[in-house]
Amino acid sequence: MTPPPLPARPSLLGVFGHPDDESLLAGGVLARHAASGAGTAVVTATWAPDSHRAAELADALKVLGAGEPLLLGYADARIPESAPGRPRLCDAPVEEVVEVLVGHIRALRPQVLVTHDAYGQLTGHPDHVRTHQAAVLAFHAAGLEHRYPDAGAPWRPAALYAATHPDSGVGELGPLLTRVGKKVLSVPDAHVTVTVDVSSHLEQKWAAILAHRSEAAKERPLPGILARLPAAVRESIIRTEHYTRLDFPPQPSQSGDLTI
Repeated sequence: MTPPPLPARPSLLGVFGHPDDESLLAGGVLARHAASGAGTAVVTATWAPDSHRAAELADALKVLGAGEPLLLGYADARIPESAPGRPRLCDAPVEEVVEVLVGHIRALRPQVLVTHDAYGQLTGHPDHVRTHQAAVLAFHAAGLEHRYPDAGAPWRPAALYAATHPDSGVGELGPLLTRVGKKVLSVPDAHVTVTVDVSSHLEQKWAAILAHRSEAAKERPLPGILARLPAAVRESIIRTEHYTRLDFPPQPSQSGDLTI
């Protein structure tokens, strides 16, 4: 039997630490994939499904065309009340988190998985770091028949990417973050495999960021910082997304390579 043709663009699964990470870091790529007709979904590691942040996440994913929220329901490292009665993500056993992610990967069968980089995405948030660790382990384990046999039939995505920020791409965002006491952990430009201009989906990306209303209303979170900027400055910050491919040594994309 001839296998069915692949979608116009590879199916994409994002795995991120908090509600709003998906929109800030990969909103343009998520929207672009969804617009192409490719299956697009997001797993979020923290916040309870009945929390206000989960409701905001649902609105953001609707804007991006990325389906319904898939929340692991762990508590944010800095906000224990984000998931009453549940451990903080950074305290949960990595093996436990990996097994749940493997279940999602095998159920959704994405071709491409996108997550945080190893440094915690500019600010070094511990939930970003733990999400990266668990996502990388799950990417490899999901394809192994003997690992987590109760989590579904084996499936290994074709590519794994980390959303990141190169030194040359920090620009005006760096001073804005340091001004509110946040770190700026960028990576050497050579670590970036793919740079994506998401200008064609900029309005969707910004609307998705604004859907995280509680964060946009505050001064310190990135949605709030962006909301207080002149439109031209804000657009210059969010119109470009950078990714490092992790399932082989970083190198410039060649013709025929599967990219995001």
